[in-house]
Amino acid sequence: MSADARGGLLRRHRDFRLLWCGETAGRFGASVSGVAMPLIAVTDLHASTFEIGLLFAASWAPWLVIGLPAGVWVDRLPRRPIMLATAALSLGLFAAVPVASWLGVLSTGLLLAVALLSGTAAVFFQTAYTAYLPSLLDPADQPEGNAKLHGSASAAQIAGLGSGGLIAQLAGAVNGMLTNAATFLVSLVCLSRIRHREAPPARPDRPRALGREIGEGLRLVAGDRWLRALTLFGAASNLSLMGFQSIQVAFLVREVGLAPGTVGGLIAAGASGGVAGAFAARRVAARIGTARAMILFELCLPVLALLIPLTTKGAGVLVYVAGGFGVSAGVVAGNVIKSGFQQRYCPSDLLGRITASTAVLNYGTIPLGALLAGVLGTALGLRPAMWITTAGVPLAALVLLFSPIGRTRDLPTSRTGEAAAPTGREASSQPAASK
Repeated sequence: MSADARGGLLRRHRDFRLLWCGETAGRFGASVSGVAMPLIAVTDLHASTFEIGLLFAASWAPWLVIGLPAGVWVDRLPRRPIMLATAALSLGLFAAVPVASWLGVLSTGLLLAVALLSGTAAVFFQTAYTAYLPSLLDPADQPEGNAKLHGSASAAQIAGLGSGGLIAQLAGAVNGMLTNAATFLVSLVCLSRIRHREAPPARPDRPRALGREIGEGLRLVAGDRWLRALTLFGAASNLSLMGFQSIQVAFLVREVGLAPGTVGGLIAAGASGGVAGAFAARRVAARIGTARAMILFELCLPVLALLIPLTTKGAGVLVYVAGGFGVSAGVVAGNVIKSGFQQRYCPSDLLGRITASTAVLNYGTIPLGALLAGVLGTALGLRPAMWITTAGVPLAALVLLFSPIGRTRDLPTSRTGEAAAPTGREASSQPAASK
């Protein structure tokens, strides 16, 4: 029976609605803090361009340090309690920023500590969340679930980015962190009301060494041509993508000369492409094939990133919107396709380790990109740094073009048929994921 005949997923699946609401609330809050924290550093603490890049890097550095063991622990433990614990930790951390400001002890060092610890919580939450979703939904519902989650996340990001700038202008950037704390409270309540309970993880006869299980996940990724290509692409893409995003607030405030409220609105307008990308991903993939759709979304649309460094005051801000829209649409659509592929293709008992192994390489380049952008911005100026980092976004997709993904129509749907998967212009199928 088709999904339409059974009724929409959001209407008939209570637990998915709760997960969807909790995740959307968390994304909204994270987007508010994504604008508020750099603005606190720029306007309240008068941080340097390098320190702003360092702040962004700190929130992603935990992927390099604990990403791999986190994948093993997520496979060993129930995923929902991990998500609850990390949401509670994030709530406390983000509430601590305005409290520290009221007490007169807020500093760049404290802000870096919050970014580092909340980034650690995000490692566990993201790994557990990715592995939990397939146990919640039937395989037939997973493409629809991925599209809805990514679409609503993009909408929440748009609202959060716009609100972040507005809140910072009206009430101060520090008070914007209270919004983020409140959204993690909503997320915590929603997750606690989910009734679905996973089957207990399979226990081996003898406990296995942590390093051995980490190695198993890495070997699976390194030895699989599809996972390897997507992982290398994600690492290259994020180096540039997060490089320019880490300094865009400083670029728009200091180089272009925009007010905080305008900055938030502009970033939100650019991010609106994510909603369009989530909406289009499944439809385009069904029409031209999932592998071809990945090339379209990750190579062709992100070329518009080269418009971003051309941003000027007045009508020139529309150039930023066009560039940001193209990048957001391509990245989110590619994420929808990648998420669906990974959930169907990877064995469920290994999904945590595979997710963590790919994420360590994908997300591990984010702090490097942020630090690189900070160094380039300090040495060359903000606009030249934006030119260099935005140029890398479409160039990264050449990894996909020259991999097996560039020579096939569809990504495979299971590892059992992977050895026989065609490498010509025709193949099997699959839907829908940033890196």
